[in-house]
Amino acid sequence: MNDKIPIEKKVLSENDRLAAEIRDRLTKKLIVSLNLVSSPGSGKTSLLERTLETLNSRLNMALIAGDVQTENDAMRLIRAGGKIVRPLITGGACHLDAKMVTRTLDELDLTDVDILFIENVGNLVCPSSYDLGEDMKVVLISTTEGDDKPLKYPAMFRRSSALIINKIDLLGLSDFDLDRVKKNAWSINAGLKTFEISCRTGAGLEAWYNWLTHLVAQKKETGAKIR
Repeated sequence: MNDKIPIEKKVLSENDRLAAEIRDRLTKKLIVSLNLVSSPGSGKTSLLERTLETLNSRLNMALIAGDVQTENDAMRLIRAGGKIVRPLITGGACHLDAKMVTRTLDELDLTDVDILFIENVGNLVCPSSYDLGEDMKVVLISTTEGDDKPLKYPAMFRRSSALIINKIDLLGLSDFDLDRVKKNAWSINAGLKTFEISCRTGAGLEAWYNWLTHLVAQKKETGAKIR
């Protein structure tokens, strides 16, 4: 029992070292990198499908699709038009780590890539502790979940830069309260940028697309930390 904390610190320390190398590598190439995190079924893959369909002609996008066992999400992204897509199968692990991402990046041609999406494993607990070298974490929830999610998983919301609330077309079919979930999220992280969207109907997605375009332009102009 006494070895638990030192071992955990050692693992996270090595992860942070590798994440710093990834961040430096992507920054030198002026690539925006986003780590998408959510519970299973919130709509990460659907959001990336819609993003590919709309922005493929404007931005060069690379995607890492993390999953516990299958390549299903990666195949969906390829069918949606993804040109640079790699599955990352954890084989049972509940999160991605920087070592996994480093190996996968080595398989990608990042020449002329504008933005890298890392679709994490569906989980709001473990991924919050692992830096993957991203510019930002983007946490996604849906209106089919509880509006107390930010209070139940504060570390994830505290460490994210943007919150996407998906499936707003289903509002009113459950007790989910849009104002309450935003209040809960902002009580954890007052700086969260928030998007209210429906991947099914397309509502609210234009603001998401505009934000991504802005991040890419900012990175190319300044080469510095984006927001």
